[in-house]
Amino acid sequence: MAIAKDGEFFLGKVFDLEKSTLTDSPLSYDPGDLTTHAIVTGMTGSGKTGMCVGLLEEAAVEGIPAIIIDPKGDLTNLLLHFPDLAPEAFEPWIDPDLARREGKDLATKAVETAEGWRKGLEGWGLGTEDIQTLKDSVRFGLFTPGSSAGTPVNILSSFVAPEVPWNDHREMLREKIATIVTALLGLIGITDLDPLRSREHILLSNVLEDAWSKGESLSLVDLILRTQNPPFESLGAFPVDNFFPAKDRSALAMRLNSFLASPSFEVWREGQPLDIGAMLYGPSGKPRHNIFYLAHLNDSERMFFVTLLFASIESWMRTQRGTSSLRALVYFDEIVGYLPPVANPPSRPIMLRMLKQARAFGVGLLLATQNPIDVDYRGLSNAGTWVIGRLQTDQDKQRLLDGLDSAGGGLDRREVDRIISALPKRTFFIHNIHARGPQIFQTRWVLNYLAGPLMRSQIPELLKLDGVEALPSAAPASVEATTPAAPSALTPAAGPTPAPAVVASAVAAQPPEAPTPVAELTGAGEVLSTTRPAPPARTEEYLLPADLTAGAALAKAGLAGRGTVEGPLLYKPALYGQASITYNVPKYDIRYERRVSVLPLEARGNSVTWDDFGWKHYQAAQLQYAEPEARFTQLPAWLSDARQLTAWRRDLEEWLYRTATIEVRTLPSLGVSAGPDVSQEEFEARARRAAEQAAQTQVDKLTEAHKKKLDDQQAKIRRQEDKILREETQHNQRRLEEAGSAVETVLGFLGIGRKRSISTNLTKRRMTAQDRMDVRREKAVMEDLVKELEDLEARHADQVRETREQIERSVQDVQITSVTPYKKDIFIDLFGIAWCPYYTVIVNGVSREVPAFSAD
Repeated sequence: MAIAKDGEFFLGKVFDLEKSTLTDSPLSYDPGDLTTHAIVTGMTGSGKTGMCVGLLEEAAVEGIPAIIIDPKGDLTNLLLHFPDLAPEAFEPWIDPDLARREGKDLATKAVETAEGWRKGLEGWGLGTEDIQTLKDSVRFGLFTPGSSAGTPVNILSSFVAPEVPWNDHREMLREKIATIVTALLGLIGITDLDPLRSREHILLSNVLEDAWSKGESLSLVDLILRTQNPPFESLGAFPVDNFFPAKDRSALAMRLNSFLASPSFEVWREGQPLDIGAMLYGPSGKPRHNIFYLAHLNDSERMFFVTLLFASIESWMRTQRGTSSLRALVYFDEIVGYLPPVANPPSRPIMLRMLKQARAFGVGLLLATQNPIDVDYRGLSNAGTWVIGRLQTDQDKQRLLDGLDSAGGGLDRREVDRIISALPKRTFFIHNIHARGPQIFQTRWVLNYLAGPLMRSQIPELLKLDGVEALPSAAPASVEATTPAAPSALTPAAGPTPAPAVVASAVAAQPPEAPTPVAELTGAGEVLSTTRPAPPARTEEYLLPADLTAGAALAKAGLAGRGTVEGPLLYKPALYGQASITYNVPKYDIRYERRVSVLPLEARGNSVTWDDFGWKHYQAAQLQYAEPEARFTQLPAWLSDARQLTAWRRDLEEWLYRTATIEVRTLPSLGVSAGPDVSQEEFEARARRAAEQAAQTQVDKLTEAHKKKLDDQQAKIRRQEDKILREETQHNQRRLEEAGSAVETVLGFLGIGRKRSISTNLTKRRMTAQDRMDVRREKAVMEDLVKELEDLEARHADQVRETREQIERSVQDVQITSVTPYKKDIFIDLFGIAWCPYYTVIVNGVSREVPAFSAD
C-alpha cells in the first residue's frame, strides 16, 4: 500500500488551500496517536464517511483489530472490497434508482463503476494488490443485535458474573454494574436518572452486586424475581420494604418482565456473547474488524446496546496490561445523542470514562459526528486528534472552536474559522497534539466501494462475501447453568453439534462434555442417535416430559400385560405451538386470558389441520430435559424447512384468529355477564343474586311510593275519625237539648216553669235529626276511606308480586355473544420442534412405539 512510511497510516495528501491544489506530499498519521483518541466531524457530503473508512482500512492493513459501531448502515461498506474490481462484484450493490435516473441498466452502470474505482485508485497510487492486502490482513464480522439478519448478539452474557475476583476489582465491577443497570432501565423508559438517588437503580445494582460478589451469574428472569424478593433485608439504614415498598418493586418487575416477555426479545438471547477478546482476534489469531449494525433498532434499543457494548469493552480493557501502542480501535460513526452536552443518557458516563482511561490500555476511540453543537466538547477535550471537514452552520463552527480551545494547542481561533469555512469536499483540517502543527489534506481514494447505507434486507448477501466470517458457535449464554435446578431423575438434553439458532430459553444449556454420539438403525431402517439432530436455522426446540409410566403407557395403548419395554426412551419430532390469547370486552367488563396448545404429529403436504391436534399447556421449564441415554430419530423433511416452519407459525396465528372465539353469557336487564372462566353454577348464582338485588331495589321503590300513599290515606282516615267524633258529640248534645226542651214545654203546659212554644221544640227535634243524618253520612265516608286503604294495600301487594315475578323471568333471558380476539392480542409463546418421548415395546416379538406422553 502506498503509505508515507512503514507503520504509519496513509490518509491522503496535503492540500494547498490558498491555491486550491492538491500537493504530492502524503499526509501520514502515526496509529499510536489514536491512543489519545480522535474526533472527526463534517456536514453531510463533506466526505467524513470516506475519511473514516480510509482510516479503518489503514488500521486493518496494520493488523489493528477494531470494534465498529454503525448506527446508520454506512459502515457495512467496509465489506465491499473486490480485489479483481470485476463489474459483476459491484453490480449487486449499485443503487438501481441511480442507474435508472442515468438511463442505464445495472450491468452498464456496474462496468462504469468498476472502471471508475480502478481509475480512482490508480490516481492515488493504489491498485488491486492493495485491495488484496486489505482482504488478507483481517477477517470481518457483521453483528446485528436484536435481529437474525446477521450474527445476533446474546446480551445475557452481560449478566454473567465476571471471572475476576470481586474483592480485588470491586470498584471496576461496580462501575460495570452501574452501566448495565442504567442501560437496562433506559430500555424500559426510566431515563436521565441519578444512580445515587434513583430507587430503581440502587435496588437493581444491589441485586447484581449481591450475586456477582458470590460468583453467581444472573439471568434476566433471576433479576426480575429478585427485584420482587431481594436476597437482602435492608438497603442502607432502612429495611427494603421501607426504602422500596413491595408494591413499587412489583411494578418495576412488571416493566422489566414486559421487555422479557416480548417475542422480539428472543433474538437478543441468542447468538454471539459480547466477548470482546474473542471478537478482536479469531481462533487463528488473525485480527478482526467487527461491525455492529444498529440501523434497524429504535432509539432506546440502540442506547441499550451501545451502553452494554462499551461496558464489555471497558471490562475487557481493564484485564489487559498497560501499553503505549494502539492495541485496539473503537469507532463510533455518529455520537449525537450518546455524549450530549446537557442530558445524561446511559452511554455518557462510560464514554467519558473511556475517553479518560482507555489510553493507558492502548485502546483508541475514533468518534464521528455531523452535528458538533449536540456533543459535549468538554468531555471530548481528552481527544488528541481533531479532523474537521466542511460544517453547515456558524453555530456548529463556534461550538467546534470551543472544543479545540478546551483541547489546548494555542490555535488562532479566527484563522481556524477561516480555514474551516473554505474547505472543499473531501478536504479536512487536522489538528494532532502529537504533530508539529495543524495541516489541511484531501482524503485518498478508499479501497472499499462506498455504496452508501445498506438495508437490513441486504445483510444476508453481505455475509456471503469472502472475508466475512462468524465466530465459532458458542453455547448459549444460559446463566442458569451456574445454579442448575434440574430434577434429579432427569439430565440436561445433549445438544446437537453447533446449533446457534436454538433459543437459549427453549432448551437447557448443553453440558460441557456431550456424550459421544452413537448411531443405530431401527428395524425399519430409521437412523437413531444419542445426539439430537440440529434443527433448521432459528428454530426453537422443546423436550416433552415423559409423564406416563411404562405401565400407564401400555394400558393407554391397550397393551397392558402384553408387551415388554425395551431400551431407553426414543424421542421423535413433532410440531409444537403454544399461544396466549387475551380477550378484552369492556362492554361487559370481561378480561379473559386463554392458552391454546397444539401438537401436530404430521402434516399433509404444506397444510396442518390444527383442529385435530389440540394439546395441553406446558411451562417452559417442563420442556428442557430429556431422559438419560435417550435416543433420537432424524428430522423428517416436513420439519427440516425453516421457511415452511415460519409459514406454519403464521398459519397458526391465522387459525387462532379465525377459530379461537369465546362465548360471553349476559343478562342485559340485570347487568350480569360472564366469560368462559365462570362456571354455569357460578353464573346462575350471580344471576340470582343480581335478580334478588334488582327485585329488592324495585320493591323498595314501590314500598316507598306506597308508604307515601298509605300515609296520606291514613291521615284522611284520622281526620274523618275526628270529624265523626265531632258530629256524634254535636248529635248527642242536640238530643239532650231536645229532651230538655220537651220537658220544659210539658212543664209549661202544666203551669210549672216558663212556657215554651211547640215550634221551638219542633226546631230542636229537627236539628237533632239533621245531626243524626250527618253522623251517618260521615261514617259512610269513613267506610269508603277504609275500603280505599284496603284496596291500596292489595294493589301494593300485587305490584310487589308482579315485580318479583318479572325479574325472576328475566333470569332466564340469557344472551350468548361470540367474541373473537384481536390479532394484536394473540401471542405465540412457544413454537418449534417438539421431541416426543416413546417407549419401545416388544409385543409378540414385534417392536412397537408407545407414547410416553399424554395430553391429560
